[in-house]
Amino acid sequence: MAGEGDRRKRFISSTAANYFGLEPAGGAAALAAGLHSRPELSRFLDDGNEFLLVVQHSGAQLSASNKIEATDSKNNVLVFFKLRPDVITEDNLHSNILVSSMLDSPINTLYQAVRQVFAPVLLKDEKWSKTFDPKLQKLLSELEAGLSTALRRSDPSYTGTKFSEDDVRAILTPTDEFQFWRECAHRGHKGCSKERASYFRDLFEDIAKDYYNLDTLSLFEVVDLVEATKDTVDSVWRQTEHDPYPQSRMHNLLDVIGGSLGRFVQRKLATLNLWEDTFHSVKENIQAGILVCEQWVSACEYLTGQLWQHYTLHPWKNEKYFPELIAKLGQRLDEVLTVRTLHEKLMFFLPAGEKNSLHLSHVFEPFAGLNPVHYNPYTEPLWRAAVSQYERIIAPVEQKIATKLKKFISEIQDSPLQLLQIFQKHKELIKHPKINKELLFERETLLAALQDYVKDYETDFGTRCHGVPGDVSGPLSGKNLSEVVNNIVWVQQLELKVDDSIKLAEALLSDLSGFQTFHQSANSFLEQLKVYEQEQFDDWSRNIQSELSNPKSGLCIQANSPVMELDPISGTLNILYSDRLVTLLREVRQLSALGFAIPTKIQHLANTAQKFCKQAVILKQVAHFYNSIDQQMIWSQKPMMLQSALAFEQIIKHPKSGPGGKAQITWDNPRELEAYIQKLQGAAERISTENRKLRKWHTNFIQKVISLMNIDLLRQQQRWKDGLQELRTGFASLESQGFKSSDMKAWRQHWNHQLYKALEHQYQMGLEALNENLPEIIIDLTFKQGRLQFRPPFEEVRARYYREMKRFISIPNQFRGVSEAEDESIFTVMTERNANGFLTAFSKAEDLFRRLTDVSNQFKEWVVIGQVDMEHLVKTHLSSKQDWEKNFKALKVRGKEAERLPSYLLEFCLSPV
Repeated sequence: MAGEGDRRKRFISSTAANYFGLEPAGGAAALAAGLHSRPELSRFLDDGNEFLLVVQHSGAQLSASNKIEATDSKNNVLVFFKLRPDVITEDNLHSNILVSSMLDSPINTLYQAVRQVFAPVLLKDEKWSKTFDPKLQKLLSELEAGLSTALRRSDPSYTGTKFSEDDVRAILTPTDEFQFWRECAHRGHKGCSKERASYFRDLFEDIAKDYYNLDTLSLFEVVDLVEATKDTVDSVWRQTEHDPYPQSRMHNLLDVIGGSLGRFVQRKLATLNLWEDTFHSVKENIQAGILVCEQWVSACEYLTGQLWQHYTLHPWKNEKYFPELIAKLGQRLDEVLTVRTLHEKLMFFLPAGEKNSLHLSHVFEPFAGLNPVHYNPYTEPLWRAAVSQYERIIAPVEQKIATKLKKFISEIQDSPLQLLQIFQKHKELIKHPKINKELLFERETLLAALQDYVKDYETDFGTRCHGVPGDVSGPLSGKNLSEVVNNIVWVQQLELKVDDSIKLAEALLSDLSGFQTFHQSANSFLEQLKVYEQEQFDDWSRNIQSELSNPKSGLCIQANSPVMELDPISGTLNILYSDRLVTLLREVRQLSALGFAIPTKIQHLANTAQKFCKQAVILKQVAHFYNSIDQQMIWSQKPMMLQSALAFEQIIKHPKSGPGGKAQITWDNPRELEAYIQKLQGAAERISTENRKLRKWHTNFIQKVISLMNIDLLRQQQRWKDGLQELRTGFASLESQGFKSSDMKAWRQHWNHQLYKALEHQYQMGLEALNENLPEIIIDLTFKQGRLQFRPPFEEVRARYYREMKRFISIPNQFRGVSEAEDESIFTVMTERNANGFLTAFSKAEDLFRRLTDVSNQFKEWVVIGQVDMEHLVKTHLSSKQDWEKNFKALKVRGKEAERLPSYLLEFCLSPV
């Protein structure tokens, strides 16, 4: 088989013609015929040992070869190769021939094939990943990473001795860029030092992890990632530590980030059925997708159109960068959301019986087979046609909807605010031509409301614009904002409100006769607001620049100036980094975020201040500690902390040690400054830790002494001794930890005075009720030797009682508190100071002994019979039988009376009665 009749050759030539885009009218047949006659093609088809056919379009012909040659040619190559060593027949034509193109380089082709085709299938596909050996999976991953590295290193921009950062052909995704700087940081090049590459690598690290795992994030998380990405690329562009980041490279990075974000949004939304899923879910996700697109477009326009163009140290040249594809994707998503929102509003206003006519399956038929998130120039005509067909379907119900809306609006037209809200809420419906025409009167009412609305804002602005923020007649104030930033934020909020009014009018009212007048007046007011905003910034810029020449303004900081000074009069430590600088940094950051280009001098000052800000904040904390530590110490403990305080002060007064060194630490030596800060922090931490420890001991002592004040001194003397021993143990413990006993005298004296208060309180309480609280003395009343007697004897009891009183009264004389042995006691004066209490104690004691005597007298009549001569008494008084009987009866009565005597009268206890 040869020539035109050979189906195998027709397959090869047709495939090649299609691949190289050869038009039939352009001589494709002649080129194909030339290819048919090539012996290389015949060998490939007819020789089982020939595995390869390489076809190229060169000039006016298709050339063929049986091997791939390494050339620098930029021509595309189409490769046919066999699976098995067979002759090609019509039967195995489609089962034994593989077709592959080769673009740019073999490395790039292999890398893209592995990355885009084979790695996803073999590593992620459930069927193939189970049967694919894990070791081979690892090797495949390593191959992909190695090819990526080789691809970047094989670029013409890289050689062993020359390196150009302008060639970014191998950077197709954000992760390629991050990996590029990782490899440069690891290997280094003449054109890119390891230090510089490491710096960029570290800056990108904040977002690199999220981009490596982009598909694991939600749409809402990527909204935050866009903001983080904006900050990161801004830091990369405006860094001053190393050579600037190339503009061509940044342009490509912004482009690939936008492409990556756009594809991510498309993948996430492709999982939804945008026409049939619940409106809430669709709306929420589409809005997040729109926000991702809009934020990135806004970030690119702000960075390259405002901030970087005015950054004199590294300005963005030429026009601002506009990420067109992601911007168009955002517009497409907005249109999809508009269609779904319009349908929901139609369903809301349509009578219940007519809702079936707008059933989802019917109304969204024009969009069947069209994926709305796949925006490109080829899908745009199809999308426009589908939208037009959709609008034709809903046209019949627009009249009914207009009537409903008309009635709905008439109910709230007396409230301008509600009127604005309802038009804003149903803007998608009202924009439709038929509904728009039916609501002519209502739209004129809205226009009048908008005019009043903007006029009120203009009047309010005129009243407040010259006042002080927070005052009744001044701009509204926010938190943590300086005056200039507050005024600009306030006026920008007004701008947004006025701009929203203009946009609403442009969308719904542009056909009304009064629209142009409103539009001109609103734009005029908007321009007035912008002028005020710019004037605020200009005034701030002039004031700051005038302060730069004033040494007393607090804005003059030189890299070689000292970091601090010790006031010789007050002794306070001052950090030579004013709070005004901190405020300036915040203002520069906030004003930059608000879209203002900071003047070069101010930006340079801010950069210098920012460089030292971290160290300054730490030093200010240390200075505050140094200046206030005296107030944090307990007065009586100051001698105990004297050595630590002196050591801390020594570091402050003599920042450098050793001969030949400068007397001061300066800002321009970061290593020396960092070492000094660590030294200061260490000393501050030591004295702070020591102070906390001593304060804790002091607090514990407070609790112990308070508890002693409530412990009875007479009845619970052992608990007093234990409590006092705990205090003494505390002093001994601190002494064993290195605190000198001589330094503790003031603290001991303090606690002796506190113990004095507690002891005197219990001493006075004890004197008041001494007779009730002394130990019990058991006394027996006996009849012996013809008379009543106490056992122990009365005088012995008296002596014992007064001995106990004396022991209690003399307690202060033996009390030493926490004093050391040689110290004079402050407690001995307590006895003399409380002498008046002794009279009460002695008076109560005598009364107690008097009552004891009275108890003895009660028994005198009971012992009379034992004090007479019974035989003589009987002989004298018992002479008859009646006398005996009478006395026996009396004896029985007295016996019974004796049995009824209370026990306390038989045994007396010298204790509370």
